[in-house]
Amino acid sequence: MVINRLDNVDINLEDGHKYALRDIKAGENIIKYGNPIGHATCDIKAGEHVHTHNVKTNLSGNLEYVYEPTFYDIPEEAEGRTFMGYVRENGDVGIRNEIWIVNTVGCVNKVSQRLAELTGARYFPHPFGCSQLGDDQTVTQKILRGMVNHPNAAGVLVLGLGCENNNIEVFKKVLGDYNPDRVKFLNTQDVDDDIEAGVAIINELKAYAAKFERKPVPVSKLRIGLKCGGSDGYSGITANPLVGRLSDKVIAMGGSCVLTEVPEMFGAEHLLMQRCESREVFDKTVSLINDFKDYYTRHNLVIYENPSPGNKKGGITTLEEKSLGCVQKGGLSKVVDVLDYGDVLTKNGLSLLNGPGNDIVAITNLMAAGVHIILFTTGRGTPVGGPVPTVKIATNHSLAERKKNWIDFDASPTLEGNPLTDELFEYVISVAEGKETCNELHDYREISIFKDGVTL
Repeated sequence: MVINRLDNVDINLEDGHKYALRDIKAGENIIKYGNPIGHATCDIKAGEHVHTHNVKTNLSGNLEYVYEPTFYDIPEEAEGRTFMGYVRENGDVGIRNEIWIVNTVGCVNKVSQRLAELTGARYFPHPFGCSQLGDDQTVTQKILRGMVNHPNAAGVLVLGLGCENNNIEVFKKVLGDYNPDRVKFLNTQDVDDDIEAGVAIINELKAYAAKFERKPVPVSKLRIGLKCGGSDGYSGITANPLVGRLSDKVIAMGGSCVLTEVPEMFGAEHLLMQRCESREVFDKTVSLINDFKDYYTRHNLVIYENPSPGNKKGGITTLEEKSLGCVQKGGLSKVVDVLDYGDVLTKNGLSLLNGPGNDIVAITNLMAAGVHIILFTTGRGTPVGGPVPTVKIATNHSLAERKKNWIDFDASPTLEGNPLTDELFEYVISVAEGKETCNELHDYREISIFKDGVTL
């Protein structure tokens, strides 16, 4: 399969690996998706395997960019489509009506687990909230604030220990205004029986949550996170382009999508930059890319320490190749905003979110930004899930068949010319209206928070 007429490699659909369409000289760029994915380290004959043994990345340090906007015509979508969601008292819309336990500190993880087992509330253990300084503590607080405010949670118990850096009184200053019927607090050091006290509070929250019923709301209220993990040679051919078409469809209806994993934009960032709706958004995108490169160099690491061993086994050779596949999840819509860690989505359209590619950190980051659902494409497969429904989309049929307990949607029929855009859209609507994803059915719900500093 040849993806773009400019390519000098084709794809073997049996294994997702690349083969030379013609003789390629040493030093010549390898072209896939119509863009360079690296250069040949030796002469490559027509028909030869093109992979890590004869290709090297072109990536280096920070680059200078020029704003040259290029916008695409996105098909209009009919108005009036709705889904059944929960309208909160502040006007936000949720797609779940759960009770969440949000820990201020990792020391109370087992208490929250016990409370969840007794009450049916959701809990999300993590090791953060104490012995952190500066930006690390701020990021932790912002992510936890995003969890507390998330509209999929009808009620929230903020559970603290009492002596941590991020104690409840400190956290309240970051949290700001809240509805005391919806958000309640418990310092476990302050009560004799923390389990009894916690159960009583959660029962109050469950009574409050019972007041909400699903009502029709427009698709423009839907917020979708875009993520990939365990990518393979099919990712940029099947699942990621499919998610991109879905993203454009939702945005055309007035909805919002968020693309993250900044290191997996390296080598493809120019495609996002040319779609920035304004010079201001372009400048933010340049900073997003170069600041993350600086993060690598600050730690004396090369920026192209990617793809992973699994990615390479699946046919991905360089970070540019991985990135050119990854950014397709964002479709062709305009980029309307750039968010930092812990920022909350405010604009309809496509936004970029600062953060690493690490799967659990990325899905936590997306959740805290306010997305209702995460579309997670994968070629190798992973059971990981976040606090919000995490839809696993297989890039190949073999994975979809072997891992039915992980995979929610099979994108492989797109190889046969079936776009599947409408089918995925209807599936997403069904999830928004209550259909459980595999991660929900098996209770795979993890969080992790980015850190870059000193731990005391």
